[in-house]
Amino acid sequence: MKAKILFILLILFLIATVPAEAQCAMCRAVLESEEGGQAAKGINNGIVYLMIFPYLLIGGVGYAIYRSRKKARSQENS
Repeated sequence: MKAKILFILLILFLIATVPAEAQCAMCRAVLESEEGGQAAKGINNGIVYLMIFPYLLIGGVGYAIYRSRKKARSQENS
């Protein structure tokens, strides 16, 4: 069981480290017109960080449902 959880965490970590371009077309056009592109990198990182939280919440709810169903099933078999 612990091996499965570690494998899932490893996969999530690998997916999270892949560079992502999360800007909309309008934001990208405005930010790329600036010199250096540092503002574009900052905005892009902020968007990616904000995208993480809904997935964490859904994952937490899914895990809670899984755990409660597993507990109910083990009590039913006893």
